[in-house]
Amino acid sequence: MELPDFTDEIIHYLKQKELPSNIEAAVILGSGLGTFTDHIENPFLVSYEDIPSMPVSSVEGHDGKLIIGKINDHPIIAFSGRFHHYEGFSFEQTATPVYISKALDVNKLIISNAAGAINTSFSVGDLMVIEDVIRNNLSIAPRGRKQHRYLHHQYVNRIRKIASDLGLITQQGTYMYVTGPNYETKAEIRAFRTMGADAVGMSTTTELFEAARLELKSAAISLITNMSTGVTGDKLDHKEVKATADARKEDFARVVKALIQKF
Repeated sequence: MELPDFTDEIIHYLKQKELPSNIEAAVILGSGLGTFTDHIENPFLVSYEDIPSMPVSSVEGHDGKLIIGKINDHPIIAFSGRFHHYEGFSFEQTATPVYISKALDVNKLIISNAAGAINTSFSVGDLMVIEDVIRNNLSIAPRGRKQHRYLHHQYVNRIRKIASDLGLITQQGTYMYVTGPNYETKAEIRAFRTMGADAVGMSTTTELFEAARLELKSAAISLITNMSTGVTGDKLDHKEVKATADARKEDFARVVKALIQKF
Protein backbone atom coordinates (compact mmCIF):
# COMPACT_ATOMS: atom_id res chain seq x y z
CA MET A 1 0.00 0.00 0.00
CA GLU A 2 1.73 3.13 -1.26
CA LEU A 3 0.98 6.05 1.04
CA PRO A 4 2.97 9.25 1.57
CA ASP A 5 5.42 9.22 4.46
CA PHE A 6 3.54 11.95 6.30
CA THR A 7 0.57 9.59 6.73
CA ASP A 8 2.49 7.58 9.35
CA GLU A 9 2.92 10.59 11.62
CA ILE A 10 -0.75 11.52 11.34
CA ILE A 11 -1.94 7.99 12.08
CA HIS A 12 0.46 7.63 15.02
CA TYR A 13 -1.00 10.80 16.54
CA LEU A 14 -4.62 9.75 15.94
CA LYS A 15 -4.14 6.29 17.43
CA GLN A 16 -2.96 7.92 20.63
CA LYS A 17 -6.47 9.40 20.81
CA GLU A 18 -8.00 5.93 21.23
CA LEU A 19 -9.71 5.68 17.88
CA PRO A 20 -12.37 2.98 17.40
CA SER A 21 -10.74 -0.15 16.01
CA ASN A 22 -13.32 -0.65 13.26
CA ILE A 23 -14.10 2.67 11.58
CA GLU A 24 -16.55 1.80 8.82
CA ALA A 25 -16.74 4.99 6.78
CA ALA A 26 -15.02 8.29 6.15
CA VAL A 27 -16.73 11.47 4.97
CA ILE A 28 -15.05 14.47 3.33
CA LEU A 29 -17.25 17.55 3.74
CA GLY A 30 -17.10 20.26 1.10
CA SER A 31 -17.81 24.00 1.26
CA GLY A 32 -20.76 24.82 3.47
CA LEU A 33 -21.50 21.16 4.24
CA GLY A 34 -19.81 20.99 7.63
CA THR A 35 -23.15 21.05 9.44
CA PHE A 36 -23.35 17.30 8.79
CA THR A 37 -21.13 16.92 11.85
CA ASP A 38 -24.14 17.91 13.99
CA HIS A 39 -25.52 14.43 13.27
CA ILE A 40 -22.47 12.58 14.59
CA GLU A 41 -23.12 10.86 17.92
CA ASN A 42 -20.62 11.29 20.77
CA PRO A 43 -18.25 13.30 18.58
CA PHE A 44 -14.58 13.62 19.41
CA LEU A 45 -13.05 16.63 17.64
CA VAL A 46 -9.42 17.21 16.73
CA SER A 47 -8.29 20.45 15.10
CA TYR A 48 -6.16 20.00 11.99
CA GLU A 49 -3.72 22.45 13.55
CA ASP A 50 -3.04 19.99 16.39
CA ILE A 51 -2.22 17.03 14.14
CA PRO A 52 1.45 16.68 13.11
CA SER A 53 1.97 16.84 9.30
CA MET A 54 -1.73 17.62 8.71
CA PRO A 55 -2.46 20.43 6.25
CA VAL A 56 -4.68 23.25 7.53
CA SER A 57 -7.47 24.51 5.29
CA SER A 58 -7.65 28.26 4.75
CA VAL A 59 -10.88 28.48 2.76
CA GLU A 60 -14.13 29.98 4.07
CA GLY A 61 -16.69 27.27 4.85
CA HIS A 62 -14.07 24.68 5.85
CA ASP A 63 -13.84 24.30 9.64
CA GLY A 64 -10.53 22.47 9.71
CA LYS A 65 -11.55 19.73 12.15
CA LEU A 66 -11.44 15.96 12.16
CA ILE A 67 -14.44 14.38 13.91
CA ILE A 68 -14.63 10.81 15.15
CA GLY A 69 -17.95 9.35 16.30
CA LYS A 70 -20.91 7.29 15.16
CA ILE A 71 -23.86 7.52 12.82
CA ASN A 72 -26.59 5.12 13.93
CA ASP A 73 -23.96 3.01 15.74
CA HIS A 74 -21.65 2.93 12.70
CA PRO A 75 -18.19 4.26 13.64
CA ILE A 76 -17.08 6.99 11.24
CA ILE A 77 -14.47 9.66 10.75
CA ALA A 78 -15.40 12.98 9.14
CA PHE A 79 -13.16 15.65 7.65
CA SER A 80 -14.82 19.03 8.11
CA GLY A 81 -12.72 20.93 5.63
CA ARG A 82 -10.59 19.81 2.71
CA PHE A 83 -7.45 21.01 0.98
CA HIS A 84 -7.21 22.62 -2.45
CA HIS A 85 -4.24 22.77 -4.79
CA TYR A 86 -4.81 26.50 -5.27
CA GLU A 87 -4.12 27.05 -1.56
CA GLY A 88 -0.54 26.02 -2.26
CA PHE A 89 -0.87 22.38 -1.23
CA SER A 90 0.72 19.59 -3.23
CA PHE A 91 -1.61 17.02 -4.77
CA GLU A 92 -0.45 14.55 -2.12
CA GLN A 93 -1.55 16.97 0.57
CA THR A 94 -4.93 17.55 -1.05
CA ALA A 95 -5.57 13.80 -0.84
CA THR A 96 -4.60 13.55 2.85
CA PRO A 97 -8.12 12.46 3.96
CA VAL A 98 -7.98 9.61 1.43
CA TYR A 99 -4.64 8.38 2.79
CA ILE A 100 -5.86 8.58 6.39
CA SER A 101 -9.00 6.66 5.44
CA LYS A 102 -6.99 3.92 3.72
CA ALA A 103 -4.51 3.66 6.60
CA LEU A 104 -7.42 3.24 9.02
CA ASP A 105 -8.92 0.47 6.84
CA VAL A 106 -12.28 2.15 6.38
CA ASN A 107 -14.71 0.27 4.15
CA LYS A 108 -16.05 3.25 2.22
CA LEU A 109 -15.27 6.88 1.51
CA ILE A 110 -17.99 9.46 0.87
CA ILE A 111 -16.78 12.65 -0.82
CA SER A 112 -18.85 15.81 -1.12
CA ASN A 113 -18.36 19.21 -2.68
CA ALA A 114 -20.10 22.41 -3.67
CA ALA A 115 -20.17 22.83 -7.45
CA GLY A 116 -21.49 25.19 -10.10
CA ALA A 117 -23.93 23.88 -12.68
CA ILE A 118 -22.92 23.89 -16.33
CA ASN A 119 -25.81 21.68 -17.46
CA THR A 120 -28.71 24.07 -18.04
CA SER A 121 -31.26 21.42 -17.00
CA PHE A 122 -29.82 21.44 -13.47
CA SER A 123 -31.12 23.72 -10.72
CA VAL A 124 -29.51 25.29 -7.70
CA GLY A 125 -29.96 22.85 -4.81
CA ASP A 126 -29.68 19.68 -6.92
CA LEU A 127 -27.59 16.78 -5.64
CA MET A 128 -25.44 15.35 -8.43
CA VAL A 129 -23.84 11.93 -8.13
CA ILE A 130 -20.48 12.16 -9.89
CA GLU A 131 -20.31 9.58 -12.66
CA ASP A 132 -17.15 10.75 -14.39
CA VAL A 133 -14.63 13.58 -14.33
CA ILE A 134 -12.81 15.77 -16.83
CA ARG A 135 -9.27 16.75 -15.91
CA ASN A 136 -8.80 19.01 -18.95
CA ASN A 137 -5.28 17.63 -19.46
CA LEU A 138 -4.26 18.85 -16.02
CA SER A 139 -1.98 16.88 -13.74
CA ILE A 140 -4.19 16.11 -10.76
CA ALA A 141 -2.33 13.40 -8.84
CA PRO A 142 1.16 12.81 -7.42
CA ARG A 143 3.78 11.82 -9.97
CA GLY A 144 5.38 8.39 -10.01
CA ARG A 145 2.30 6.39 -9.01
CA LYS A 146 1.24 3.19 -10.75
CA GLN A 147 -1.32 3.38 -13.53
CA HIS A 148 -4.88 2.59 -12.51
CA ARG A 149 -8.42 2.86 -13.77
CA TYR A 150 -11.09 5.36 -12.75
CA LEU A 151 -13.65 3.05 -11.13
CA HIS A 152 -16.34 5.17 -9.53
CA HIS A 153 -18.87 5.15 -12.38
CA GLN A 154 -19.76 1.59 -11.40
CA TYR A 155 -21.35 2.81 -8.14
CA VAL A 156 -23.62 5.54 -9.56
CA ASN A 157 -26.82 3.50 -9.88
CA ARG A 158 -26.39 2.10 -6.38
CA ILE A 159 -25.88 5.56 -4.89
CA ARG A 160 -28.89 7.02 -6.70
CA LYS A 161 -31.06 4.06 -5.63
CA ILE A 162 -30.14 4.66 -1.98
CA ALA A 163 -31.16 8.32 -2.36
CA SER A 164 -34.33 7.40 -4.24
CA ASP A 165 -35.37 5.06 -1.43
CA LEU A 166 -35.33 8.16 0.80
CA GLY A 167 -37.65 9.94 -1.61
CA LEU A 168 -34.84 12.17 -2.90
CA ILE A 169 -34.25 12.81 -6.59
CA THR A 170 -30.62 13.10 -7.68
CA GLN A 171 -28.87 14.05 -10.87
CA GLN A 172 -25.88 12.23 -12.25
CA GLY A 173 -23.17 13.78 -14.32
CA THR A 174 -19.60 14.64 -15.17
CA TYR A 175 -17.54 16.88 -12.90
CA MET A 176 -15.09 19.28 -14.49
CA TYR A 177 -12.02 19.95 -12.35
CA VAL A 178 -10.48 23.42 -12.53
CA THR A 179 -7.56 24.69 -10.51
CA GLY A 180 -9.18 27.91 -9.26
CA PRO A 181 -9.24 29.93 -7.13
CA ASN A 182 -11.03 32.34 -9.47
CA TYR A 183 -14.42 31.47 -10.89
CA GLU A 184 -14.48 30.51 -14.56
CA THR A 185 -15.11 32.87 -17.46
CA LYS A 186 -18.18 32.68 -19.68
CA ALA A 187 -16.02 31.40 -22.53
CA GLU A 188 -14.59 28.62 -20.36
CA ILE A 189 -18.06 27.51 -19.27
CA ARG A 190 -19.20 27.35 -22.91
CA ALA A 191 -16.15 25.25 -23.73
CA PHE A 192 -16.68 22.97 -20.74
CA ARG A 193 -20.31 22.40 -21.76
CA THR A 194 -19.18 21.42 -25.25
CA MET A 195 -16.73 18.97 -23.67
CA GLY A 196 -19.59 17.26 -21.81
CA ALA A 197 -19.23 18.68 -18.31
CA ASP A 198 -22.34 18.98 -16.14
CA ALA A 199 -20.81 20.77 -13.14
CA VAL A 200 -17.53 22.47 -12.29
CA GLY A 201 -15.46 22.68 -9.12
CA MET A 202 -11.99 23.03 -7.64
CA SER A 203 -11.64 19.84 -5.61
CA THR A 204 -12.58 16.14 -5.41
CA THR A 205 -10.88 14.81 -8.55
CA THR A 206 -7.52 14.10 -6.93
CA GLU A 207 -9.34 12.44 -4.02
CA LEU A 208 -11.31 10.22 -6.40
CA PHE A 209 -8.26 9.19 -8.42
CA GLU A 210 -6.17 8.41 -5.34
CA ALA A 211 -9.08 6.44 -3.85
CA ALA A 212 -9.27 4.42 -7.07
CA ARG A 213 -5.51 3.79 -6.99
CA LEU A 214 -5.78 2.56 -3.41
CA GLU A 215 -8.88 0.47 -4.24
CA LEU A 216 -10.94 2.36 -1.67
CA LYS A 217 -14.66 2.17 -2.45
CA SER A 218 -15.88 5.72 -2.88
CA ALA A 219 -19.02 7.74 -3.58
CA ALA A 220 -18.91 11.38 -4.64
CA ILE A 221 -21.79 13.86 -4.51
CA SER A 222 -21.86 17.48 -5.63
CA LEU A 223 -24.34 19.94 -4.17
CA ILE A 224 -25.18 22.39 -6.95
CA THR A 225 -24.88 25.67 -5.09
CA ASN A 226 -24.93 28.06 -8.05
CA MET A 227 -25.28 28.26 -11.80
CA SER A 228 -21.90 28.79 -13.42
CA THR A 229 -20.74 32.03 -15.03
CA GLY A 230 -22.89 33.04 -17.97
CA VAL A 231 -25.62 30.42 -17.36
CA THR A 232 -27.71 33.17 -15.74
CA GLY A 233 -27.13 36.88 -15.44
CA ASP A 234 -26.44 36.64 -11.72
CA LYS A 235 -23.08 37.49 -10.17
CA LEU A 236 -21.34 34.59 -8.43
CA ASP A 237 -20.95 34.99 -4.67
CA HIS A 238 -19.60 32.60 -2.01
CA LYS A 239 -22.59 33.60 0.18
CA GLU A 240 -24.81 31.79 -2.33
CA VAL A 241 -22.87 28.59 -1.66
CA LYS A 242 -23.56 28.80 2.06
CA ALA A 243 -27.23 29.70 1.59
CA THR A 244 -27.83 26.74 -0.73
CA ALA A 245 -25.95 24.37 1.56
CA ASP A 246 -28.06 25.53 4.49
CA ALA A 247 -31.26 24.96 2.51
CA ARG A 248 -30.35 21.39 1.56
CA LYS A 249 -28.34 20.39 4.64
CA GLU A 250 -30.98 18.00 6.01
CA ASP A 251 -31.44 16.19 2.69
CA PHE A 252 -27.68 16.01 2.27
CA ALA A 253 -27.35 14.55 5.77
CA ARG A 254 -30.03 11.96 5.04
CA VAL A 255 -28.21 10.79 1.93
CA VAL A 256 -24.83 10.60 3.64
CA LYS A 257 -26.24 8.69 6.62
CA ALA A 258 -27.92 6.22 4.28
CA LEU A 259 -24.68 5.75 2.33
CA ILE A 260 -22.79 5.08 5.56
CA GLN A 261 -25.23 2.28 6.34
CA LYS A 262 -26.02 0.82 2.90
CA PHE A 263 -23.37 1.72 0.30
